[in-house]
Amino acid sequence: MYHQSPSPSPTTTPLSSPTSSLSLTQTINGSHHFTVKGYSLSKGIGVGKHIASDTFSVAGYQWAIYFYPDGKNPEDNSTYVSVFIALASEGTDVRALFELTLLDQSGKGKHKVHSHFDRSLESGPYTLKYRGSMWGYKRFFRRAMLETSDFLKDDCLKINCTVGVVVSAIDCPRLHSIQVPESDIGAHFGMLLENEECSDITFNVSGEKFFAHKLVLAARSPVFENEFSDAMDEDNPEIVVTDMEPKVFKALLHFIYRDTLIEDGESSASSSSCMPFVSHTLEAKLLAAAEKYALPRLRLMCESVLCKLITVNSVAHILALADQHCAMDLKSVCLKFAAENLVAVMRSDGFQYLKENCPSLQSELLKTVAGCEEEISGWGKSRSVWAQFSDGDDTNDRSVRQQTWENGRERSQNLWIELDVVDADGSPGEEG
Repeated sequence: MYHQSPSPSPTTTPLSSPTSSLSLTQTINGSHHFTVKGYSLSKGIGVGKHIASDTFSVAGYQWAIYFYPDGKNPEDNSTYVSVFIALASEGTDVRALFELTLLDQSGKGKHKVHSHFDRSLESGPYTLKYRGSMWGYKRFFRRAMLETSDFLKDDCLKINCTVGVVVSAIDCPRLHSIQVPESDIGAHFGMLLENEECSDITFNVSGEKFFAHKLVLAARSPVFENEFSDAMDEDNPEIVVTDMEPKVFKALLHFIYRDTLIEDGESSASSSSCMPFVSHTLEAKLLAAAEKYALPRLRLMCESVLCKLITVNSVAHILALADQHCAMDLKSVCLKFAAENLVAVMRSDGFQYLKENCPSLQSELLKTVAGCEEEISGWGKSRSVWAQFSDGDDTNDRSVRQQTWENGRERSQNLWIELDVVDADGSPGEEG
């Protein structure tokens, strides 16, 4: 009798866990508030000519709002004002949603809104093909109606703009995540400074003593490292600082240990941006300390704060300060700002200070003016520098002569700015 062996079962391969992914398309949104002050004076600028907002960044692209007081379309004969949003940086086929809002300034909340965000778009988001591409309305508002509406108050218009740049990404699910808190090493080093634990060096600043640690100072500043490497009397490890105020030296140590600027009630936040007060701010004095002790990060922090204080009245003094302490980023911003607002800056007391104390900076400013003239002016961010002088002899009281010549392969520009002496009655006086 034969017994049949059972047939072997087929070999089964275990299945791996299924994977998944998600294609996520969404918008990265950003807003900008643009105020047009002096609306009535902007009328007559010309059809197709615009006033531009400052550029603002959304999703890595630069954008700007263009307001056309006389309209963009010649066929409308300035019947409408036009408003557009422009791509102001390099980009190809940037897809975006837009919203333009003209604010009702009566408090009634009846704003004029044109938006992509609250409705479905049959053809999808708008595509901007290249730098300079725009979206907006040639007939944004009938000008006669605008000038009698609640949208215009004290000769001022307020426009809000929202840009939503469309981005796509593949999102792979992660089962678990662990949040890592931000570094607190600065807080720990700060406590080391405050508690004076294990301090091995003392600084005497106008009679006020500061206790610190050589290793920390040497690690942060090559100047301190060189000082400590020199022979020192170990029985009296004290350094006298004669060129710095105690509060400035305290702020310097705060940065070295905590890598932040000290919060000071008397710093630039509460100081006037009119000079000479800018040079008295803590950040201005720390700028000198950053140069002395070779602390480039502290220098940049101070430059960032001082940059926000730049005005027509203060720019000349901040420029001199930046040049004195090798703050090149701040100096570059000052030169460009002064060049773009040259007439107003020349009327300021600071410009007189520049003439008397920093003649070399005057030359650099004129070179910057020449550079501004050569840039493409199509973006409309500021008028031509020379156009500022040609607006009227009775208001500017200055004459400008410009000479350009070719010398081999190099093209040079020399600019002379002559300040006329004007009598009280407005007529030119005798030159000294």
